[in-house]
Amino acid sequence: MNVAEHSRRTTRVVLPVDVHRPFEVYLNGVQQQEGTDFVVRDGALHFERELAKEKVGIGRWTSMVLGIAGSYGKNDSVDVLYERNGKPVVAAKLRFERDPELPEPPA
Repeated sequence: MNVAEHSRRTTRVVLPVDVHRPFEVYLNGVQQQEGTDFVVRDGALHFERELAKEKVGIGRWTSMVLGIAGSYGKNDSVDVLYERNGKPVVAAKLRFERDPELPEPPA
């Protein structure tokens, strides 16, 4: 395996069980294209980039509540728009994780 392959970071987003094609995928409110931005495999979306959730500690949370500081960390959000019984449904802020199919990059 070459270094570029090994250092690649991907993210997996497990789809809700009732999601069936056709569906639309949005990352931070921007529509994504299958085959370009992600692939669908084994009931999950696989993004060829690392997505992140902001971790807010008690000090940061307190300063945001008091209006002293805002939230400027990386906080990606994946939403899927699909139909259930002929009606539009949005699965919002789906949980994601580092793609377990790839080995951890070297430290």
